[in-house]
Amino acid sequence: MSTPSVITVNNAGIRFRRNHKGRRSLKDLFGSKTRRSKPNEFWALRNVSFTVAPGEAIGVVGRNGQGKSTLLKLVANVLIPDEGHVQVHAGVAPLIEITGGFVDDLTVRDNVYLTAGLHGMTREQVAAKFDDIIDFAEIEDFLDTPYKHLSSGMKVRLAFSVVTSLEEPVLLVDEVLAVGDKSFRNKCYRRIEEMLGEGRTLFFVSHNEGDLKRFCTRGLYLDKGTLKLDGPIMDVINAYNEDYPGL
Repeated sequence: MSTPSVITVNNAGIRFRRNHKGRRSLKDLFGSKTRRSKPNEFWALRNVSFTVAPGEAIGVVGRNGQGKSTLLKLVANVLIPDEGHVQVHAGVAPLIEITGGFVDDLTVRDNVYLTAGLHGMTREQVAAKFDDIIDFAEIEDFLDTPYKHLSSGMKVRLAFSVVTSLEEPVLLVDEVLAVGDKSFRNKCYRRIEEMLGEGRTLFFVSHNEGDLKRFCTRGLYLDKGTLKLDGPIMDVINAYNEDYPGL
C-alpha cells in the first residue's frame, strides 16, 4: 500500500507579465483560458510535478529567479497555477514573507492575536500559547509597542515564533533563517528539529548548504522554471554546484 501524499504537484505552471511586475488583472485570471504566452509574458514555472509524503523534509535549490519562491507560494495557496494542479492535503504554516500578515499600526500583542487568528487559531488557543510565543521571540518589553517600531530582527523573531506555534502538519520556510543573529538562528534550528521529530513535513527554500544538509533528506533542483532533478539532497546539491560552481 502506497504512502499518501501530503503535497501533490502535477504539471504545474504559472506565468507573469514582465511589464506589470508579476501582477495579473481580473481579466487575466478569469478571461481566456488559452495557454499561449503573449510577448510580454513569461513562465516562472512550467511542467513541474512531484509528491511529498508526510514527514519528509524537502530542500528546494536553484539560482535566484528560477521559481523557488513561486513554487512555495503555490504550495501555500498564495498563488494559483495557470496550468496543472497543486494540492495540499493538510494545513500549512507558511513562513514565506516575514512581515506577511502583520499590521504596522497595531501593537505586538494585537498582531499576535490577529496573525495567529488569520491562520485559524481561536482567541483561546492564542491566549494559551501567548506567553510561549513572546518568550521565544524575546520581545517581552515591547508588547504594547506598534509593530512598525520594531527592529527588523524583532520582526523576524516574532514572525518565526507565531508561525511555528501553529499546529499545522506542513511548515513552509523561504530563506528566513538567513536573517537574524546567531543565537536566534540556533533557537530556530532547534525548533525546526523538534517539529521534524514530531513527524511534521518541511518544505524549505534555501541557498545555505549547511541548513539544507542539516534538515533535508530530499531535494528539488529548479532551473529555468523547470524541475531539473528530484532526488537525495546531496545528489541535488552536487548537481547544482556542478552546474553553477562558485555560486
